[in-house]
Amino acid sequence: MTETFELTDFYDLTLAADIALSPDGDRLAFVASEFDRDEDERRTSQFVVPTDGSDDPYRLSRASDAGSPKWSPDGSKLGFLAARDEDTALSVRDDSDGEGAEDAEDGENDAAGTGDEEPKSQVWVFDLERGGDARQVTDREEGVREFDWGPESDRLVVAARDPTEAEQEYLADQRDGGPVEIERLQHRFDGKGFLDDVTTYLFVVDVATREERRLDNTYGGGTYEPMSGLRPTWGPERIAFISNRTERPDDSSVMDVYTIDPDRSDLRRVTDSELTAGAPRWSSDGSRLAFVGSDATNWHVPTQVYVAEDDEYRSITASLDRTVSHASRLRWLDDETVLAPIADEGSVRLVRCFADGSDPEFAFGSRGDYRTIRTFDFAGEKAAFLLTEPETVGDLYAMDAGELATGEPTRLTDLNGAFEETHAMPGCQRVVFENDAGDDIEGIAYYPPDFVPDDPDPRPLVVSIHGGPVSYDAPEFQFEYAYWADRGYVVLRPNYRGSSSYGREFSEVIRGKWGPREVEDVLAGVDHLVERGWVDSDRTFVTGFSYGGITTGYLVTSTNRFAAAAAEHGIYDLRSCYGTDDAHKWWENDFGLPWENPEAYDAASSITDVGNVETPLLVTAGGEDWRCPPSQSEQLYVSVKKQGVPSKLVVYPDENHNIGDPDRAVHRLEQLTEWFETHDPGRV
Repeated sequence: MTETFELTDFYDLTLAADIALSPDGDRLAFVASEFDRDEDERRTSQFVVPTDGSDDPYRLSRASDAGSPKWSPDGSKLGFLAARDEDTALSVRDDSDGEGAEDAEDGENDAAGTGDEEPKSQVWVFDLERGGDARQVTDREEGVREFDWGPESDRLVVAARDPTEAEQEYLADQRDGGPVEIERLQHRFDGKGFLDDVTTYLFVVDVATREERRLDNTYGGGTYEPMSGLRPTWGPERIAFISNRTERPDDSSVMDVYTIDPDRSDLRRVTDSELTAGAPRWSSDGSRLAFVGSDATNWHVPTQVYVAEDDEYRSITASLDRTVSHASRLRWLDDETVLAPIADEGSVRLVRCFADGSDPEFAFGSRGDYRTIRTFDFAGEKAAFLLTEPETVGDLYAMDAGELATGEPTRLTDLNGAFEETHAMPGCQRVVFENDAGDDIEGIAYYPPDFVPDDPDPRPLVVSIHGGPVSYDAPEFQFEYAYWADRGYVVLRPNYRGSSSYGREFSEVIRGKWGPREVEDVLAGVDHLVERGWVDSDRTFVTGFSYGGITTGYLVTSTNRFAAAAAEHGIYDLRSCYGTDDAHKWWENDFGLPWENPEAYDAASSITDVGNVETPLLVTAGGEDWRCPPSQSEQLYVSVKKQGVPSKLVVYPDENHNIGDPDRAVHRLEQLTEWFETHDPGRV
């Protein structure tokens, strides 16, 4: 017997992420998020499961904010990042160094050397041969953001902030409520708040002794470093990382690839400051370095896979005219072949890419139009995947590399089996429709369990518009779509022009000219579903988050097609947004500078046409959202409310661009649903 979806069912989900195969391919480590309803917290746990499907996953430990599992090259240890209470071995001296234990002063267990109430993220290591809890390896005052293992499994390379004495004083003053002092152009970043001048460096850390040594030439900085980090990767002989060393790093989207010898010598720059590079990965013999790269000034150019060798580098996926997928991770199948996830028309396909520049070949397509690869890994002749479908929340699978082209992967987990068995999950179809320009536009449509697509009875519609815009929707499970389908809605997720995964021309057509094409494509999708008899023309609703919120602004200022709308965490006045968010380079790359090209900024600002709005409008924002600042939502809300149009503003204090706390995620969905139902002309 199936149950009706309730909002509180969200707390029952287990969401897998961050997978890592052991070097021999026999074990898969992963992180799973579970929700504590009483404490309103997301709990993350480390699990390991055999890749032959012979046993269930076993939990290594539960640790708040744990992630980024990485196996040591010899397979004996599993490292990860976590913000946990300090290891007692750092308060009571670890006797592995041969010295006697010392009492910790007053028995205190402060946060990793900072004295703060909240611990900082550090590297912890499970010794899987000896057993026991994880051991804390780093003790950085500002925490550790990234790490990788050395080839002998005895050292780590970590990326960590390293403040000078003067910077330490400034940070301490900040914690005590002191004023913000900034001379940087990139003055803040979403999720980070106001930025400072503290430099991030790479450090080599001895796992046994915890002794560390800074690699002075391996520093970060620049516009994108708060988002990308340094991405350290230790190969057989050298360490690769990314950094912006341009003349004005805060005024550049460049991230170059560098390599250095672990003894701090022989720094080399691999790329030529034309790319935003990331995800470096060494071949097993260290002769080649693969990485992903985006055009540093035009984000509509598909992200490609590059290979560097003998002081030269080149794209090995340019011929595809497709972008590396959201997973953005590369793995070497052998020293000649890179396995890469490529987004292709709203699907993710694993592709074999060849270092010699030969045409890439399809390797694995998730087996079906309605199953999506969220991430993958490869090691020891074994491939592992996190796969999701509209009717399954997401589970882990594995298969031998030799079977990638034709085989079926073995399912390793059943993380949400009880949930999936007791709830009627939505149906799903890809739909293709033509816009007024004659272009084929694709969307992902979800529908109620009792809906018959070939013999439909019209239902209310929710159009859910993805962000980006250089992104894409693929068939997958999302709680909100399953919830709305269970309540009788059809949900349409359109991959409008501007989306990625359909080639450069399809995406780049909106560059510097936001609005008209997206509106046309969304409305064409609505009309298509009405004409098919799927949707009641009078009961259509629209929402979108981030760029989806921006597009919702375009829609309500240009049409009265929808019975109600919800613009979430968007931007509606581009000129007033410039300088208040973290995206000044994005604006310049698409529109130029606002004082040099004000007409383009105004043309792309829905606030200039706000007098046209008659659609009941819900507007939401994060109180600490520095990607789409809350002042933008306030402008739109007040302008609509001033005209007497039904409107409501919801602000989530302390939240960044995305909603984090589970209670607020549930509240968001509750608000959207209530808004649509309140303004639904078909409800009695």
